[in-house]
Amino acid sequence: MSTAGPAETRQRLLALLAPVVTAAGYDLEDVTITPAGRRSLVRVSVDADGGIDLDAVAEVSRLVSDALDAETPGGATFADPYVLEVSSPGVDRPLTEQRHWRRNANRLVSVSVGDANVVGRISAVDDNGVTLLVRGTPHHATWAELGPGKVQVEFSRDADEKED
Repeated sequence: MSTAGPAETRQRLLALLAPVVTAAGYDLEDVTITPAGRRSLVRVSVDADGGIDLDAVAEVSRLVSDALDAETPGGATFADPYVLEVSSPGVDRPLTEQRHWRRNANRLVSVSVGDANVVGRISAVDDNGVTLLVRGTPHHATWAELGPGKVQVEFSRDADEKED
C-alpha cells in the first residue's frame, strides 16, 4: 500500500499522467483519488477543444491505465489497487483557465469581476481577458479582475439572444 499522503499522491499522478494525456491530444483537467474499500477510485478528468467523445474517453482510459500499471512497487507513483474512471469535466466545473473560457464561448456564465457579480454570455476570449455580453452590452474583463466562472444551465434562450 502507498505511504504517500493524498495531496502528494495526487501531485505525483498529475505529473505522471499529464504528458500521457497531452501526447494523445487532450488536456488533463484534474485527478482525484477517493478510498473505496480496499481499492482507490482514481477519477481522471480530460477535455479538448470541441469536447471529447466516447472513443476519446476509451483511448485516454487505456493510456492512463497502461501508465498506472507500468509503475512498479517500491518507486511507484500509484501502487494501490484501483478502479479507474475517465470523463470530461462537466458543466459544473469552474472556468479558471483561458482554455475553459474559450471552450465555453456563447454560453451564459456567472462570474465575479472585481467586486461585482456578473451574469453574461461569453462573446470573446483573448490573451487579455474575456468579453461578456451583459443584457446585450459588451463588457471586457481582464484575467486579473476575473474570478472563476460558472456556466449557467439554460433550457431556452430569449429570442433576442439567439444567434442568426
